Parts: sequence; C-alpha cells; structure tokens
Amino acid sequence: MHRSTSLIRFLRTPYGLQTVEDGLRSRVYLYTVRGKATAAAAVEEPQEPPKKPTGLKESKSFAKNMFRGLVQSDQVFPYPEVLNEEQKETLQTLVPPTAKFFEEVNDPFKNDADEKIEDHTMEGLKELGALGLQIPEDLGGVGLTNTQYARLVEIVGEHDLGVGITLGAHQSIGFKGILLYGNPEQKAKYLPQCAMGEKMAAFCLTEPSSGSDAQSVRTRAVLSEDGKHYILNGGKIWISNGGIAEIFTVFAQTSDVDPKTGGTKDKITAFIVERGFGGVTSGPPEKKMGIKCSNTAEVHFEDVKVPVENVLGGVGGGFKVAMNILNNGRFGMAAALSGTMKGVIKKAAEHAASRVQFGDTIGKYGAIQEKLAKMAMMQYVTESMAYMISANMDQGSLDFEIEAAISKVYASEAAWACTDEAIQILGGMGYMKECGLERVMRDIRIFRIFEGTNDILRLLIAGQGLRYAGQFMKALQNPAANIGAVAAFASKRAKKSLGLSTGVSLAEFAHPTLKQAAAQTSAAVEAFGFATEDCLMKHGKNLAAEQFLLKRIADAAIDVYAMVVTLSRASRALEQNSPTAAYEALMCSTYCDEALDRVKIALAVSPRQRQLFKNYAAISNEIISHGGAQQQNPLGF
Repeated sequence: MHRSTSLIRFLRTPYGLQTVEDGLRSRVYLYTVRGKATAAAAVEEPQEPPKKPTGLKESKSFAKNMFRGLVQSDQVFPYPEVLNEEQKETLQTLVPPTAKFFEEVNDPFKNDADEKIEDHTMEGLKELGALGLQIPEDLGGVGLTNTQYARLVEIVGEHDLGVGITLGAHQSIGFKGILLYGNPEQKAKYLPQCAMGEKMAAFCLTEPSSGSDAQSVRTRAVLSEDGKHYILNGGKIWISNGGIAEIFTVFAQTSDVDPKTGGTKDKITAFIVERGFGGVTSGPPEKKMGIKCSNTAEVHFEDVKVPVENVLGGVGGGFKVAMNILNNGRFGMAAALSGTMKGVIKKAAEHAASRVQFGDTIGKYGAIQEKLAKMAMMQYVTESMAYMISANMDQGSLDFEIEAAISKVYASEAAWACTDEAIQILGGMGYMKECGLERVMRDIRIFRIFEGTNDILRLLIAGQGLRYAGQFMKALQNPAANIGAVAAFASKRAKKSLGLSTGVSLAEFAHPTLKQAAAQTSAAVEAFGFATEDCLMKHGKNLAAEQFLLKRIADAAIDVYAMVVTLSRASRALEQNSPTAAYEALMCSTYCDEALDRVKIALAVSPRQRQLFKNYAAISNEIISHGGAQQQNPLGF
C-alpha cells in the first residue's frame, strides 16, 4: 500500500513536532504542563468537527473496529438479551424433552460402536422436530431464532457430537442456503421435506483439489442448448450426510459472460440438486477417527440434469452463498462445544471431589485446581461468544464474519484442551473407553479442521480485520479531503509516542466491580489497534505474505474479543444480581488478567522474533525438501 512519506516521517519523529504535509491544514502541537509533555488536541484551520474519511462505510462490528483500536459498543454492551417472553416459554418447553431424550434414548456408545445412529434414535429426533429447528412454522419447522437454536444445540453437544454433526450438516449448512437464499418456490418445495426429516440434506463444497481454497472447485455445470438445464459433472469428498442425503447444495464452476470484455469467465454457482435427478451416486461411508456415527462419504455427479430454476443465489454468486452459509453456521459449533465442555467439566469435577490421594481429595491440590479453573474459564468464554453472536444475528446484524470465525477457532481449541485436561484429572480412568472421554476427544478433533481449518480462519480473522482498518489508513493519503481523520490519527500517534493513553475505555460499559478487568481490556484494545496500524504501515500490500505475523495478530484478536464478551456477560450478571454473579466476575477478572499478558506477547514482534520466523521457515523447507526430519541418528546408523 502506498504511504504518505510525510505522514510516516511525522509518526517516526521522536516528539511528533512536525507539520503533516500533502495539503494537510492541521498541526499537532506538544506543550509542557508542570514539566510533563502532553499531546494537545489537533488545531484545525478552520476549526470543524472531525469527519470520518470520505467514501468509507463504518461497520458496527466490534471485532472489525478493534483492528482500528476503537470501541464500537453497539453489539457487545450491554450483553444482549433478545428473547421475548413467548420465545422463552417456547424454549422452556423444548429443553426438558430434548435433554431427556439424549439422556435416556440416545446411546452415544452404541452409535460410536455401530458407526451409525440407531434407527429408533433418528425417528425420535424427527418426532422432536430436531431436523427443522430453524425452518419457519408455516413450512413445517419449529421456527426457532438463532439464540433458541443455540440452546438446543448446546444440549446435543453435551451428549453426542456424532449426532450433532448429523443434525448440523443437515440444517446448519445442508439446507441453510435454501433458507438464506432460496426464492419462495424453492423454499416451499424443499424445506417442508427437510423439516420433517423425510429427506436429509448435505453441503457439497470440498473436492480433492479445493479444501480451504473454495474458489478452485473443478466440478462444472454447463447450460444445456435449450437453456432449461445445467449438466453437472464432478465429485465432492468428505461430505457429511453424503451417503444418506437426498437434497444437496452443490457448488460448481459455470461460464459467465464478463460485461466488461464480452468474453466468458468462470464463476462458482450454487445449485439445489436432488438425488432423484439421476446421476448422483455416493461412495461407502468413510472410516474416521471420531464422529463415527455421522455419515461421511464421497458424492459424485455424472451428467446430472439440474433445472435452471434450481440455481441458488444467482448464476456466479456461489462463492458468496458458500461463505455466508458457513458464517451463519459457525456460532452453532461454539454453542455445541460449550455443551461438550460442560459435560467434560462435570466428569472432572465429580472425580476431583471423590478421588482420595495422599490422604485428601485431589480437588484440594493446586495442580488440579488450576486445571479445573482454566477449564471453567474456557467454557465460560466459549458459551459467552456463542450467545453473543447468536444474539447479534437475531438483532439483524449482517457483519459478524470475524466474530463467527473467532468463536469457531476458540471453541474448537478450548474444547480440545478442556477434554485433554479432564482425561488427565481422571488419570487411568479417563483413558478407559467406558468413561466416555476418549470418545469425546476423538469426536472433538475434527472441529479444528472442518468448515474452515483453524489455520485458514486465523488468516481470515487477521486479513479481514486489517483490510477494514486499511481502508481508513488509505484514506489518510488524501488529507485534504479527510482533515479531521488525519488530525485525529496524528494526535493519537503523538500520544502513544509519549506513553499516554489515547482514551480507549470500557469503564462506562462495565460494572464497577470489574473496573480492573475493564482497564485491562481497554489496554488490550488500544495495544491491538496500534499493532495493526504499525503492521499496515510497515508491510502494506505485502502483508499477505507475512503469515507468521498474521497468525499472531489473529491470536491477539481472539483473546481481545474473548475479554470483551466475558466482561460484558459478567457485568450483566452483576447488574442483575444473578446468583452466580460473584463467580462470573471472578472468572472474568482472572481471564482478563491472563489474556492481557498473552495479547502483549503476541503483539511484541521483536527482531529476535523476526529471526525465529526465518528459522521456522528454513527448518520447514528442509523437512519438506527431504521428506521428513533430517538429523542423523545419535548412534550414527
């Protein structure tokens, strides 16, 4: 990205006492008050209220704005409550039978051993309406909001993630495209069948050559000569519900006319495909590490005639459809895994309270207490994220891509760590199959891989956030049109150079009891904003190649957002005088205290760190070029 050299010179001047040129009519002055240098407000000629950069659309997303070092409170404070009394009553009638079903009817051990959900369990799920939870009532579904859906998904996640994947693949992504992008005719035709469980749905995106790179799909759809059908050919791999689904959301390349050149250009298009169209076949169920009872299979399409009216979201709009389906479903993963963690913690706590070693229960020993406390905090953060994002969606927010990605990454890694520690607490008993934790660990492992690997999602988090912040940085290149914005930016950087706060504060939103946690979170937001600005100024257009750096920015972003959601939720608990308010405040304070240190470490990219990045690259290149570890055996042979 091209940078204004005068602006960079200003930012790098030790005391910031320099005019910002390029037509800028604003200066930042330093003056001394009682011997201490202080940054004065920018004096403008003529004086006008600061204006936002022209031509830029500001987002309500907290996560996006924290990349600018700003607090956009709308979606996070106060912690949102979106259910009306009727919705609460509906949920209260659904939770007990759902919990009872998974405690008394569903058998996760049998499902895992048979690598199939028992038939009576599937029938029971259909009777519960579990296959159409978010489909509107007039189309045969239960008509739940995202927040209501999250609560039921949490129960499923606590008991059987294999069943959860079957249900999620069906409705969180399988027919979600029809729900989001379908026209009235498409919805009326397909959603009632899905709601009743008459036909299962699946989401078909992944191919051997296109995993995280969704744009590189090779499955192709060609319009027939009469213009009535698309002829679909190709194959998809690792499709959840692939062997049992009758309705597929399929993504394929289509040739589209480029209005600029008049030539053709390949673009991805989404299609609703029925197995009954003919030419749709499935491979045998895959043998997997975990979630064994969920069906995973290859799906092949050979000269499948797909009616043109089954295009979903418009010709060439498939990539947007796919990404929005995944974004809309990720909060459900956090909700499910918060339930999983709750069940895991319960097992660990019960064992810690009853297992006696060296004359006392192990729960009284510091090593175990630290594990349980950190497990509880991770579960609290995950749960807080899930319901924060579901509430934002229910409030009509359309800008939650970064938040959803953060929740998926955090939840999947926290659930793995939590289960690992639970097994450690139970010791040999935790390692035994009958305990159930080994199955949970096998089931959990996939969550860091599918629906966007955590590695790719980290790049998405950092990339999208920096792109948003970069738009405002780029606007500074036109100072004459954005005088107020440039002056505010320069003043902020001047304050930083003197070690002064720029005024980022969450104190007005947080409960007074959490004053320190609010200050720590504010400090994290401020530090994060400066780090992203520095990153943009230093690397500009070459930023995409800085993946070592982007990963650390994403790690910091995840922790900052986690601090905010826990601060918001704990503040609400204190304000409402909740029975668990003191406990929640303690977890919030402890988490924020630890997280601030992690954020600082992640953002402190020193020359030494830079050298480490180079070392990692060199070691990796050696391993890849030689096909494995290269050192000689200590014995020499």
